[in-house]
Amino acid sequence: MQTQIKRKKSKKIEYKQSFKSHCLKRQKEKKMKKGIHPESYRLVVFKDMSNDNMILTKSCANTKETVVYTDGNEYPVVKLEISNTSHPFFTGKMKLVDTAGRVDKFNSKYKRAGRK
Repeated sequence: MQTQIKRKKSKKIEYKQSFKSHCLKRQKEKKMKKGIHPESYRLVVFKDMSNDNMILTKSCANTKETVVYTDGNEYPVVKLEISNTSHPFFTGKMKLVDTAGRVDKFNSKYKRAGRK
């Protein structure tokens, strides 16, 4: 009975070792492709249009508009409809109001359907 247990353990160990060596071989075979990542990273402001919150970060997003950030410098701006400062998951508010009122319309429509 002990020989069966030893066999099972040795098979598991052999399998783990062979899998590990296989993974290491695959990692050595994979190489990063050159020339596919953008080189033009620059400072860009992402502005949440629902609450005027601005985030300064590096990005390669193309934009023609600029905005003056809180530090007094002018940066290119990317406008967002929603961000972590206005999303209900992060704010804890259950009601989401967007520019067209689509979410409220959806909720009111299907609230009635659920009561039938």
